[in-house]
Amino acid sequence: MLPATYQLPAAIVLLVGGIVACFFGYRLFRIVLAIFGFILGALAASSIFGVSDTGPMIIAAVVGGLVGAGILIAAYFVGVALIGAGLGATAANLFFATSDRDPHFLVVVFLSIAGATAAMYLQRYFIIVGTGFGGAWTMIVGAMAALGDRAALAAAASGDVWVAYPMNPAPGQRWVPFAWLALGAIGTGVQLGITGGEKGRVGRRKKKS
Repeated sequence: MLPATYQLPAAIVLLVGGIVACFFGYRLFRIVLAIFGFILGALAASSIFGVSDTGPMIIAAVVGGLVGAGILIAAYFVGVALIGAGLGATAANLFFATSDRDPHFLVVVFLSIAGATAAMYLQRYFIIVGTGFGGAWTMIVGAMAALGDRAALAAAASGDVWVAYPMNPAPGQRWVPFAWLALGAIGTGVQLGITGGEKGRVGRRKKKS
């Protein structure tokens, strides 16, 4: 986990990144990839050091973040596939969560591959839905962390990269999944109707001869 003095900035980064992804994910897809590439790279690199190694941890986070952002920007089609894979994995977790069970590893792998494959054929809609709901969840985690929620704060600043998207950032508060669904639907609707127009296309449409 990051030192206490850096936990609030980490939460603010998640909150701002979530807002951009949720409402402008398709139009600003490369920027969204840069933001989340930086977050994932920083979390992965900083996990090498302990909390007491503040200096090396911060340097590793910055370097790792820049590398992660550069990788996703340079290969944004990989980012599209990752969105599809993420949606597939999320679907598996949510389905099994209704029966208080963890999904089998092969089920997660299968749905992740299926999601990644579908995303490559339906890029626009997967990007909009993926960034809409992914951004909404990041907004919730970042907002709760900024307000001092301990579980969300750990998610925002943990050295474990897999805690960045906890399925339950606020144990006991049942309104969170409903708020996520509502906020994700709003973000998706905004992108489909306003911000995700022709100018926001990831690939250029071929000119007619």
